Amino acid sequence: MRTRLFLSFSLAAALLLPALSSAQTGPYPNRPVKFIVPITPGGSNDVLARIIAQKLTELWGQPVVVENRPGAGMNLGADTVAKSTPDGYTWLLGANNIFVTNPHMGRMPFDVFKDLAPVTQVATVPFVLVVNPSLPAKNMTELVDYAKRNPGKLNYGSSGNGSPQHLASEMLNFGAGIQTQHVPYKGAIPAITDLLGGRIQFFIGAVNSLLPHIKDGKLRALAGAGGQRFAAFPDLPAMAETVPGVALDVWLGVFMPAGVPKDIVSKVNADIARVLQLPEVKANLSAQGIEGVTGTPEALATTIREDHARWGKVIREANIKAD
Repeated sequence: MRTRLFLSFSLAAALLLPALSSAQTGPYPNRPVKFIVPITPGGSNDVLARIIAQKLTELWGQPVVVENRPGAGMNLGADTVAKSTPDGYTWLLGANNIFVTNPHMGRMPFDVFKDLAPVTQVATVPFVLVVNPSLPAKNMTELVDYAKRNPGKLNYGSSGNGSPQHLASEMLNFGAGIQTQHVPYKGAIPAITDLLGGRIQFFIGAVNSLLPHIKDGKLRALAGAGGQRFAAFPDLPAMAETVPGVALDVWLGVFMPAGVPKDIVSKVNADIARVLQLPEVKANLSAQGIEGVTGTPEALATTIREDHARWGKVIREANIKAD
């Protein structure tokens, strides 16, 4: 009798367990999502994350909350996500330098290839080479010629050692056979301030932070830093048109901790792609010089591997060290 009762209770519990599990989890997402941005508010990454978060909140009826966690060259926020529970409720908006340059410049608190799962690329951020108008160079050819005639006399700024601005400028040095001097700053804004004041002569930076000064005539844009001309700026030549092989493609992607179920990754991938196709989102991003781009997790993983190898070579040849 006791055996029959025990078996009956066990069977009932077994039948009830899936129902309880379903009630506890429900369709994804059924609670707020934390979207970590590893920089301070206001930059391209932060703007993009908030646009995506707002639209997904409207689509899902669940809050997608942006949380800024700057520090350690973006590694602090990325590490937080890498070590979070792989349930799909903690995301990272990661820039390429976390995955393709930081690992070459010092000890990483996590493995970029094993601890974070790519979800989708979400954007490219056009970078442009600008000069102070006092510099007698109207195009890339004239800039390279001037630098060759005046070795070591041109200074360029960056937001720190190993930053995209630093790497692109060193690639230009190698590719064009010129010598220019690196002046690192704690962020792009102070570098731009000194560029406007003539204390440095050129800068390769995100177009959204430089466009107002270009329009006002305070800075002169010579070339886009991408591998090809930007759709939003078709008349602006690419650096590679003058110095073949010199290109900086800055991308942003969404990541989750490794181990998140594939169906969650697939859903987030599809819904972010849906959001980035909305006309109002496209217009908003375009006005800030950001191009929405989506793709598969596998495509983003391939991009990471290729860029990791390419920029590793630049870092070694230029002997770039972390700050």
